[in-house]
Amino acid sequence: MAKEFEGKVVVVSGGSRGIGRAIAAAFAREGAQTVLAASNPTNLVEGAKAVAAVGPEPMTIAGDLRTLAACEQVFAKVNERFQRCDALVNSAGATKGGNFFEQPDEQWTDGYALKLHAAVRLTRLFWPLLKTAHGNVISIVGGAARTPGPEFLVGGSVNAALANFTKGLMVLGNRDDINVNVIHPGVTQTERNEQLTQQFAKAQNKTVEQVRAEALSKSGLRRIGQPMDVAELALFLCSARARHIQGTAIAIDGGGTPGYY
Repeated sequence: MAKEFEGKVVVVSGGSRGIGRAIAAAFAREGAQTVLAASNPTNLVEGAKAVAAVGPEPMTIAGDLRTLAACEQVFAKVNERFQRCDALVNSAGATKGGNFFEQPDEQWTDGYALKLHAAVRLTRLFWPLLKTAHGNVISIVGGAARTPGPEFLVGGSVNAALANFTKGLMVLGNRDDINVNVIHPGVTQTERNEQLTQQFAKAQNKTVEQVRAEALSKSGLRRIGQPMDVAELALFLCSARARHIQGTAIAIDGGGTPGYY
């Protein structure tokens, strides 16, 4: 039986680990040729091994996606080798949490450069190929876009900006037959989440264990989310079954985000 994404090319920024790696693995499992773009060559090697274990061997591209040159390099290499892109998943970004008054300007610049500017540039570069393929853009954002907090002001504001940007593409997406959607992961078990928990603990003068326990108690979550939870939603949103889901943002957080929308 043919797999759903055989013959398709899926580009995942931040695809070397965490949620990005899980998304790449899910597409590879369904036959897609994946492209992992990230800054750390060592992480890319490990990510490629994990993806190749379940599907076609991925193409890896190392570069600092905070820069226009690196984004252009990703596009150039994909275009040269495949001349197509069926889905672009913007998953890069590691904004820091902490005490607002102690966060230097560089943390703001870095946060916006990697999570927002990289997504903007990659989307603009790949748009013609996505148009030809009638493809998809998925932005992996985060619940802080909807529920900001004082210990995550960099991340919350970047998330809100990226979600707004992706929503704004909807009209262009309808014009060019490209679906554009946002996924808002909640607390998910990744190295990134562990780093944030440590940063929050420091900002609040608490232990890591206290912050974890309070987060679970406050949200009422049954369990911590797993990267593959997010990956399965990304897979569905890029499938033919979800073709009429356009310009929306879906939380996958076990009910952890308060509020209606």
